Amino acid sequence: MADTPVNGSAVEELIQKLDENSFDVPQEIVVSEVDEGQPCLICEDGCPGFAFHSWRNNCTHCKCPRDDHDVYNDNFVNVRDRLGWKRQDDPTVHTSKEKTLREGFTWVPSGLTREKIEEYMDQLPNHKVPRVGTPGERYRDLQLIRQLPKQDLSDRYCKALEEPGETKEFRIFRELRDQVAMDIGCVKEAPSDSTCWCCKGDVDKGELVVAAPKLAEGRWWHPACFTCSTCEELLVDLVYCQHDKQLYCERHYAQLIRPRCPACDELIFSGEYTKAMEECYHKEHLACWNCDQKLVACRYIMKDEHPHCVPCYQKLFANNCEECGKAIGPDFKDLSYKDKHWHESCFKCSQCEKSLVDQPFAPKNDKIFCSECYDNAFAARCDGCGSPFKGGMKKFEYKGKQWHDECFICAECNVPIGNKSFIPRDDRVICVPCYENNYAQRCSKCAGVINKGGISYKNTPWHRECFTCTKCDKMLAGEKFTSKDDQPYCGDCFGDLFAKKCCRCARPITGMGGTKFISFEDRHWHSECFICYKCERSMVGQGFLMNGEEITCPDCGRT
Repeated sequence: MADTPVNGSAVEELIQKLDENSFDVPQEIVVSEVDEGQPCLICEDGCPGFAFHSWRNNCTHCKCPRDDHDVYNDNFVNVRDRLGWKRQDDPTVHTSKEKTLREGFTWVPSGLTREKIEEYMDQLPNHKVPRVGTPGERYRDLQLIRQLPKQDLSDRYCKALEEPGETKEFRIFRELRDQVAMDIGCVKEAPSDSTCWCCKGDVDKGELVVAAPKLAEGRWWHPACFTCSTCEELLVDLVYCQHDKQLYCERHYAQLIRPRCPACDELIFSGEYTKAMEECYHKEHLACWNCDQKLVACRYIMKDEHPHCVPCYQKLFANNCEECGKAIGPDFKDLSYKDKHWHESCFKCSQCEKSLVDQPFAPKNDKIFCSECYDNAFAARCDGCGSPFKGGMKKFEYKGKQWHDECFICAECNVPIGNKSFIPRDDRVICVPCYENNYAQRCSKCAGVINKGGISYKNTPWHRECFTCTKCDKMLAGEKFTSKDDQPYCGDCFGDLFAKKCCRCARPITGMGGTKFISFEDRHWHSECFICYKCERSMVGQGFLMNGEEITCPDCGRT
């Protein structure tokens, strides 16, 4: 079965009925929305409660839209009553209030058992399930108000229908919409395996799906996919409108057919209306957001997406100039910096009065200065030349002093040091070559500069690697050594060259490490070597006899 076509003759017949005053008007819709005095969900305590504007769809207190307040439907809402459609006793078309509430919901699909109702609800997002006493109940209330606005359903709620012709156009729109486009979806078990018309996901045979009778057979939607193509919200109570094979809620379908005035939120049926800011307005509704002055053919200024007349804009939003104190009106360019504002002509240096428009500037003490005046008055100065540091200049700092790149020079050779190493001396800085040439210690052996790791012996500096034994060149740093004629020697070389020799072992007697020795006439012995040559008893502190080159104890001497 093809999509239901719009019958051109049906339109002519409707127009003829209207001309004959025999138009079949649907029963009066039942709308019991509670909005007056309801708190704003955006402003919270900042709004004392919703108050009707004479024609706008926003609160006169906080100016937030009506449906941003805690608006709700009083008592049980049957969607057919809201649409003005006759109820049907057939349970496959209409579920009674008693059965709906008994199941614990504010709405359930018609014709389903309790188990199937739960199966259907399980496929919806949790916060959108219309269960009594949950966020889903509030969600359904808001969607009834947003998707099925009462001013789209009955001319009784349209304040902007001023001419009889406009009411006639409204009724033609409503009748065509109800007959051709609008319907209520039905929930059923899929007769065969298929795919969801929206997400293209699999639909298994026997799975619960939603069908749209005014679209072709064989098109199914998952319950969570039965949504408006524009706002992508679940179609409330399965009420949909079809247009070009797409699903829409009534609000967004209506806006495809008729322009909607953003000020009063009503469809425009007048032959004349105003287009501004890419929106269509009733002629009298293009007005200042603050004072409601009509703005057709008048100059206005947009602020926070709302039009304002020039006086209101200046009163509410214009900033005062820091220089002259006057308001910066819409005819002047507003130059700002850190919550301060200036006329373009007033944005100038506080000292030389040079214009700072498109020029670098700097603030100081609640005033603004051109870069030159700021540098001369406030910028840090070089300790070398006394001139200020300007923006972008390289600065060198050391011990609380600062220099320009070209002023940071060696105190000896006057060459700029830049990023090279330097050595401080008496509050001066000296480059490494000059310091080495003029002040650095030099090694007593090689005469080279001692940069690090040097040692001192008898007030004489040496490189560690240069402080060696005079004879064998062994490094003496960290080793025991002695000297002869101010020349260092390692222990071994000193013993070989200068020490006395033991008469018994012939090894040198160096005295290093506290070595004790015995001397007699021109002969010398280590303490441990001063023993009887026959019985090898120690003679230290004992009497002894000389027998040629040998020493003996008295007992061995007698034998």
